Amino acid sequence: MRRSMRSLALLLLLAPAAAAAQGLNTLTPELSTKVQAVVTDVRTRTHGPSASVGIVQGGRIVYAAAFGQARLSPAMPATPAMHYAIGSISKQFTTACVMLLVQEGKMSLDDPVAKWFPELTRANEVTVRNLLSHTSGYQDYAPQDYTIPDWTRPTTANAIIHAWATKPLDFDPGTQYQYSNTNFNIVGLIVEKVSGQPFWNFLSTRVLRPLGLTNTIDLDTQRGQLEPTGYMRNALGPLRPAIPEAPGWYFADGGMAMPASDLLTWDISEMDRTLLAPASYTAMETETRLRNGQGIGYGLGVAVGYRNGHRVVAHGGEIGGFVASNTVFPDDKIAVVVLTNQEASSAAGAIGRGISALLLPPTPMAATTGGPTEMQVTAILQGLQQGQIDRSLFTADGNFYFDDIALGDFRTSLGPLGAIKTLRQTGTSLRGGMTYRGFEVEFSDGTKVTLSTYTMPDGKIEQFLVDAPG
Repeated sequence: MRRSMRSLALLLLLAPAAAAAQGLNTLTPELSTKVQAVVTDVRTRTHGPSASVGIVQGGRIVYAAAFGQARLSPAMPATPAMHYAIGSISKQFTTACVMLLVQEGKMSLDDPVAKWFPELTRANEVTVRNLLSHTSGYQDYAPQDYTIPDWTRPTTANAIIHAWATKPLDFDPGTQYQYSNTNFNIVGLIVEKVSGQPFWNFLSTRVLRPLGLTNTIDLDTQRGQLEPTGYMRNALGPLRPAIPEAPGWYFADGGMAMPASDLLTWDISEMDRTLLAPASYTAMETETRLRNGQGIGYGLGVAVGYRNGHRVVAHGGEIGGFVASNTVFPDDKIAVVVLTNQEASSAAGAIGRGISALLLPPTPMAATTGGPTEMQVTAILQGLQQGQIDRSLFTADGNFYFDDIALGDFRTSLGPLGAIKTLRQTGTSLRGGMTYRGFEVEFSDGTKVTLSTYTMPDGKIEQFLVDAPG
């Protein structure tokens, strides 16, 4: 489902990354020690509650272990068998449902959305392929990295798409890339109309059961089977239970939860191309190009690219209280899965990158710099160090987030760090009709954090979250 991938940490003292329960481990002793060192390092820096980690090497599962606490009070050690929400990683499963129907001749990737939902904006121009590649122009209904009031009230996928996909498009279909959960809600409803079945029934009978993914659950109806508690943190304050989304917000864009072993089994099926026709996998894993020929680094339901000459197919995911990372090197028969139970945390991605670097050396990534909002961001952050906020700068959702508890956590965790030494913008993008900006911040005591903002077209700030670097 929702949200961008971010990072977070705190000053709260938790036990570092001792393994709560070890599962399968057939790695060499040297590599196993290095993997645990990666997890230990990231968890020490981010202080996330737990991580469930799995590795495929040589096309088979060779490692599965859990670290930390699935629940803090009462304490419950994490185990590899526990279900963790995988958020938007679910999108590749949804894409597989579409490809099965395409293979059967029941629909086409180039069918217009108007074939099923003519009432949606420019539905005769937006295609299924646009939806699966995030090139439709429909705004993202859930870009925030915290739970907004709307998400605490029950809804339906149909209500979501009619609220968000009846707005004017952000751009002409096929001319830009903008990640949008709204797209995959539409896709899930199309699967229902074409198959004549509820989405989860089709997913279960045609994808999960044939692959033996017997421990995967539907968050919308089986959330009670989720053993870990999802947590959140305000700036570098204490961990607090996250606010879960109400029924109806989990659907084809991010409604799945599973142990790492089920996700690794899915990854192996992708490597071996066992569920779909070869042409379907090729379509999913081929980079989408805009009308001007520019590649977007995304295929159909998955991000695609190369890392040091190795083809990589990957996706992250986040819902309230959980962040997950899934990285597959299909030609090398390698996959790394990391599941965590803290929202807006960078731990899953950092652990995944660290382990991938052990298996295949990564390619250095350059960051962008500069930005016209650095002065404003610095001023806001200085105010939050004192527990103060200019509410006129924020949207209603942003002001909802900064309640007395959040302001107190920002003050007590950031105030002691001293003056802001440096603040640098590292990236920007469009999402959900807003502008995302990422920043790196260093305080006078040497502490470094990351910061993410979402800004509305009128300049109001929807999101202002502080994080520790992963």
